[in-house]
Amino acid sequence: MSPAKAGKRRGRGHGVKSAKPGKRFVIRIMLPFVAALLLGCFGPWIWYLDRHASERFVERQWKQAGRVYARALELYPGRPLSVAALELELEAAGMRPTQPLLPGRFTRNGGRFTLALLDLEFADGVQPARTVAVEISDDRVAALRDPRGGRVDLVRLPAAELGSLLPFDERDRTLVPIAEFPTLLVAGIQAVEDRQFRYHHGIDPKAILRALISNFRSGDVVQGGSTITQQLVKNLFLTADRNLLRKFNEAIMAISLEARFDKAEILEAYLNDVYLGQRGNQAIHGFGRAAEYYFGLPVSSLSTDQIALLIGMVRGASWYNPVRNPERARARRDLVLGMFRETGLIDRAEYESALARPLGASVGDLARSRPHPAFMDLVRRQLKADYRDSDLREKGLRIHTTLSPLAQQRAERALADGLAEIDEAGGNLQGAIVLAQPDSGEIRALVGDRNYQRVGFNRALDARRPVGSVIKPFLYLLALADPARFTLVTPVDDEPLSVPQRGREDWRPRNYDQTSHGTVALLEALANSYNQATVRVGLQVGVQPLFRLLEQLGVAPGSARHPAAFLGAVDLSPLQVAQLYQPIASGGYSTPLRAITDVVDSDGKAIARYPMRLRPIQERDALALLDFALEQAATTGTGASLSWRLKRPAARAATIRGKTGTTSDRRDAWFAGYTQQWLGIVWVGRDDNSPAGISGAASALPIWARMFDDLPQEAESRQWPSGIEWFWIDWPEPMLADESCTGARAIPFIAGSQPTAYSGCMRRRR
Repeated sequence: MSPAKAGKRRGRGHGVKSAKPGKRFVIRIMLPFVAALLLGCFGPWIWYLDRHASERFVERQWKQAGRVYARALELYPGRPLSVAALELELEAAGMRPTQPLLPGRFTRNGGRFTLALLDLEFADGVQPARTVAVEISDDRVAALRDPRGGRVDLVRLPAAELGSLLPFDERDRTLVPIAEFPTLLVAGIQAVEDRQFRYHHGIDPKAILRALISNFRSGDVVQGGSTITQQLVKNLFLTADRNLLRKFNEAIMAISLEARFDKAEILEAYLNDVYLGQRGNQAIHGFGRAAEYYFGLPVSSLSTDQIALLIGMVRGASWYNPVRNPERARARRDLVLGMFRETGLIDRAEYESALARPLGASVGDLARSRPHPAFMDLVRRQLKADYRDSDLREKGLRIHTTLSPLAQQRAERALADGLAEIDEAGGNLQGAIVLAQPDSGEIRALVGDRNYQRVGFNRALDARRPVGSVIKPFLYLLALADPARFTLVTPVDDEPLSVPQRGREDWRPRNYDQTSHGTVALLEALANSYNQATVRVGLQVGVQPLFRLLEQLGVAPGSARHPAAFLGAVDLSPLQVAQLYQPIASGGYSTPLRAITDVVDSDGKAIARYPMRLRPIQERDALALLDFALEQAATTGTGASLSWRLKRPAARAATIRGKTGTTSDRRDAWFAGYTQQWLGIVWVGRDDNSPAGISGAASALPIWARMFDDLPQEAESRQWPSGIEWFWIDWPEPMLADESCTGARAIPFIAGSQPTAYSGCMRRRR
């Protein structure tokens, strides 16, 4: 090779070699520059994400909805309760029939129920888990037995959940400590969602790579690579948007949480926050609430198949919803069970057993299911007097109320069906019902609309309408409290009269039937609701005393103090009318009507009690006479149709007292009826206050009878005050008679107020 050629080759070779140091120089200079640039741009952002994630996680305050519960039904031998009523109460409380018997469920064989009760926490203590057999016979609890056949004196059912006072973000959750989650759920969620959870530091590169490959091959997003920690970060801090920036933020924040908190803290937060469904505007978050929502059970009582179903729903709560998509949900559940089997969490026998189980007959029906908006409205109003709205919505308070699911269902059905029967116009009539227990003042049912699920104007609380003749008993109570002037046999003129009015025409009241009845006994005037006789009694008693009495009984009747008030020209709501009748129905003890008994904090500690506040009424002897008169009104007076409207023997045998009410132009219809156990007020009318062609006897009373006929009835034991004495009267004359005298009636009197004259029958005997 010539030197020239060799030189050329060396030159070319040297030239190549001489270029490499230049490239290396550029790389050595540029790489640090690029790294510094990236660090300068993203370093502050990474620092911010790291700080933000750790601080937010430490400071997070789980908002837990306030929960509202019905009264817990107490079962004891002898309690009136039909088979259908017990089934309704059990299902309202979230207990469902199963075969074989499972925890939190029941079985039924004819009139024999076997209940597998869980631990139940009440305001006054805990009832341990137990199995109880309940025997129903002749519409009564015949016996309570334990599994060995031993006698049980008393057992309480779970309190039905009525609703939630949701946080403002509408997230509904039940917080559960990590130690109280079932072991299978804790291990199972890792087996399905993140098998490397114990080992990674927030992100799992292998899982991400597998997801990328699977998604690339399918051309769609079929697999996710997010760890449990990343999912938690997304739920707590980020949006669901799918873009690179969100994934970058998610990864940095996940690494931050893993660096500062242990796995148990992260897993507990995830289990309590993961989204598992939607109920209206309520978002179900966490396995604790999901267990209650889909199965009516605490999460600690879930079975293997139920755990698998909920874990399967993490991938898509709507897609695998067991109510809307049962086949899809079952396939997903079975797939999760297969993962449990594959990872050794369950054996083959449990796997096959769980596969064979159905999803559940009523999954998705969180109890209890009807909102009872009118009653819940009353609960909220009573709570607002004592609590801030934020406390009710965020601190997990449990509010125990007085509502009876059985009584509420009966009242709702009675109003809807009763109005449909009498309202030929099809929906123009409206109504309301208040049903209470007289001695305690506890409201058992409240309905404010013929469509009882409709949220809106609450007629039971806010429809202040003229009350008509249901006001009359209070006027007669004042009269009877003055036995020197009035007794049940005092003659009263039921004739036309004219009442002068300043600056206006004289007021001329007329009877409902436009007929005058001459001289009648005071008892007859009340029982038959004679207006003219009532006004005459009222003019002797006075308007001001009547209004003072209404105020003493807890009702503000307004400022229009006119003699027309004697006939019910006073605007009151159904709840106010119930408050007036409560002391009459209780035998002379006044107490404010209440919808709440206890408020318990999230730790189970009672923080408020709403006890009875009884106040004796001075006119107790007069109340006894009034009670007798209202019994006559319900049997032979304006409420006489009750005798054939009631169908069930127990209802027909009850001692019912009541008063009808009808206002001018038949715009409003009322019936107030009570026994020792029940006090019910029914109002019917139109919202625009136009004439409706209705009456208390033909419109409100039939609805009351529908409701009362289906309610359980306790045997009544009436005790008359010691100041009451009974005498035979030559009815309707105010004269003493003998039991053997024709037409004689036994009438009660305040001691010393009985007539002194003897009837002809007695004179002949003397």
